[in-house]
Amino acid sequence: MQLRHSTNVWLALSALLHCFATLAAAEPAPRIIEAKSVEAAQEFFARRGKTVVTFLGYSGAGYEDPEAMLAAAKKVLGRLDPKKTIVNIGATESGIGAVYELARSLGFETTGIVSSLAKDEKVPLSPHVQTVIFIQDKTWGGLVADTERLSPTSQAMVACSDRLIAIGGGPVARDELLAAQRAGKKFEYIPADLNHQAAIEKARKQGQPAPTNFRGAVDESFGRSGPGDAP
Repeated sequence: MQLRHSTNVWLALSALLHCFATLAAAEPAPRIIEAKSVEAAQEFFARRGKTVVTFLGYSGAGYEDPEAMLAAAKKVLGRLDPKKTIVNIGATESGIGAVYELARSLGFETTGIVSSLAKDEKVPLSPHVQTVIFIQDKTWGGLVADTERLSPTSQAMVACSDRLIAIGGGPVARDELLAAQRAGKKFEYIPADLNHQAAIEKARKQGQPAPTNFRGAVDESFGRSGPGDAP
């Protein structure tokens, strides 16, 4: 009886210690920067003096195989020096945003560049992003309608990055990666399916036929490209 009581006390204490450890490991609230220009965002990264590696991919669309996506990201991060590298994504927690937690567990500094619409619409940010830069923008990114010009958010994403890694990705990621290629930035594309069911449901709601290709817009432009640097 005494042994059982001692065991229960120990289990309760262990659970409590685990709870405190979890709380202690929680990230503090991110630093918020409201940038009115692309140059303002660039100035922040210039002051950090580190290589900026930006991950592009699906956000709200999600991944068909999130574990495979994280495994691919881990391989990329394994080639980088956490002391000299900033891992940058789009600040939110969905989709490719899961890489934030992985990056922090490996000791990387994390940042996010995102449209001011995310703040206006109270979109959840990743709890593992340390600095969030809101870019004044009326869109979520990609090309400005009826032009070949990137929106302010996508301009900042490309301009602030030294290397871009796309794991899958939709139209916004495609536009950014193409712009990075034109600018001579280093980049890598890793194929990945978006969430099949989410894509089918989206097509149904829009009255469109169910998709049969789930590789996303980036694959249309880079599907035959291997990993490496832009020419």
